[in-house]
Amino acid sequence: MINAELAHQCENQLGEGIIWSPAENAILWTDILGKHYWRFDPATGKASSHELSERLCCFAALGNGQLIAGFASGLARFDLKNRQRDLIAHLESDQPTTRLNDGKIDRQGRLVFGTMDEGAEGPKPLGHVWSYDGVSPPRVLFDGIKISNSIAFSPDGRLMYFADTPTRRIDVFDYDSETGTPSNRRIFTELKADAGYPDGSTVDAEGCLWNAEWDGGRVVRYDPKGRIDRVISLPVPNVTCCAFGGPTLSDLYITTARVGLSDEALKAAPLSGSLFVVKNAGQGLADTPFRLS
Repeated sequence: MINAELAHQCENQLGEGIIWSPAENAILWTDILGKHYWRFDPATGKASSHELSERLCCFAALGNGQLIAGFASGLARFDLKNRQRDLIAHLESDQPTTRLNDGKIDRQGRLVFGTMDEGAEGPKPLGHVWSYDGVSPPRVLFDGIKISNSIAFSPDGRLMYFADTPTRRIDVFDYDSETGTPSNRRIFTELKADAGYPDGSTVDAEGCLWNAEWDGGRVVRYDPKGRIDRVISLPVPNVTCCAFGGPTLSDLYITTARVGLSDEALKAAPLSGSLFVVKNAGQGLADTPFRLS
């Protein structure tokens, strides 16, 4: 068991969508429910944030403060400096209880992202997984999803990982890198009843999947066969997403959340919502830049 260290105490309601930006030499992420975009500089240990008018659920960093922003209601090109927002597409307007959630850039530079249901009766399979290539309108890859998470791609881009979180299962698809189309969905691994729920993931240079466990207090590294290879323990229950960062992409950064925790639970885990790090955890892969039209 490996323990994660505190990188920055930020009390995020729902930290998510974490990535490393080589252009900024910084870790970037979003507090979805807190409506803030965050930046952390490992060299100085300093963090800063931008307040947002809508929940930012996932994003692709374009550099110079520009994002392809997956807001709750849809995709937009967004400028953090002047707050200019150019709509790309509203999504699932016919489903008033769904919003965007997890997203990741595939190895060819497309943004692949999913939605989730926030209905009062609990999540229903109303969500979809989408792909946006910067040229054509976003297109649906598959549907019937309650809470989309764990989107990640193998080093060669030929496999896509995905979890519908309430199922406590991570699936894997064959992925056509030319068309960006997944097929042959099958079980990669199933989480046991005493574990948490699969949330955000990343893949390392060895093709192993690192998955953050909501209500599990840990990040688990799975080998390419879906077997547990390593476990990282965190002092908080709701672990949400992870990404390799730093100049050599060897440090694993991890977001967490405070939402849903009682006062008693927060007293027991006061660092909930913080950013954590495991130094020299492994070797990450550089994200492919989003391919602009």
